[in-house]
Amino acid sequence: MSDKTPKGNGLTYAEAGVDIDAGNALVKRIKPLVKATSRPGADSDIGGFGGLFDLKAAGFKDPVLVAANDGVGTKLKIAIDTGIHDTVGIDLVAMCVNDLVVQGAEPLFFLDYFATGALDVEAAATVVGGIAEGCRIAGAALIGGETAEMPGMYAAGDYDLAGFSVGAAERGSVLPRSDVKPGDVVLGLASAGVHSNGFSLVRRIVERSGLAWDAPAPFDENQTLGRALLAPTRIYVKPLLAALKESDGIKALAHITGGGLPENLPRVLPDTCCAHIDLSTIALPPVFGWLAEAGGVAQPEMLRTFNCGIGMVVVVAAEAADKVSEILTRQGETVSRLGHIEQRVADYVVFNGDLSA
Repeated sequence: MSDKTPKGNGLTYAEAGVDIDAGNALVKRIKPLVKATSRPGADSDIGGFGGLFDLKAAGFKDPVLVAANDGVGTKLKIAIDTGIHDTVGIDLVAMCVNDLVVQGAEPLFFLDYFATGALDVEAAATVVGGIAEGCRIAGAALIGGETAEMPGMYAAGDYDLAGFSVGAAERGSVLPRSDVKPGDVVLGLASAGVHSNGFSLVRRIVERSGLAWDAPAPFDENQTLGRALLAPTRIYVKPLLAALKESDGIKALAHITGGGLPENLPRVLPDTCCAHIDLSTIALPPVFGWLAEAGGVAQPEMLRTFNCGIGMVVVVAAEAADKVSEILTRQGETVSRLGHIEQRVADYVVFNGDLSA
């Protein structure tokens, strides 16, 4: 192939819409952020063709690997429309690592995928900064990722995110356990807000309300509506790992994401059991009260779409419930006693009472 450029009609990759220099600038910007997530088993250097992790150095003897991947959904549209990019990276990590810890696994490392039409280095670096912060909170190393600049695939300013995480648990300790039975107690850990599910409905409600993203939030006038709705998904990893280490009473965990309590609790229950949940025990965050009122959303739809204030459920042996609650409270969680496990007759989740603000 000739190295001579045809006169008058030579094209470059940059003219086609892909800026390699911008990509290199982004890598340079995020290297310190990535390095800050280093942990035993990973050095968190980036730039190679793949990330390495040493399970032996991380202290595992006979590990089972657990993997999860996820995205942030249409919550990204609010970040893009408001120009607030510093929290969705935390969401991305949370949606993956919370799915690992519910199986009793410690998150080990994380990789991200950032796709856009034209790379905005400042916005992308801010997003990755959030990813690094999420990894720090979860104790996972950010060992790699991919930035894809794809002209014509995305509108100006748009981007998409995907995350991939791997964790490990010692063989024999994977959750849920097989001994979930009637009489076990159901605990709930408070969410930080809407988290990362139901945002197609959230955006429709905001559109109906006529409020701008920079207007004071009706449920929190100390923040703009956009900033309040972008409150990042809570990461429950370290408190739950501490509780699993200090007590053998935890039998199952459920991350409350899309589908809410009715769809996620059954995933960790045996066919013979159901969970009886007293909705009056849930301290409904103001954001959900506003969404229900402004959107005219009925309680069953709220429960199937949103976490409604409970981001994680813990099924625990009755005799260990107080100890597990104390451990989780000491670790900074707000714990509610939601109900108990009974013999299943029909539904896997039975609700009593009503949600109230």
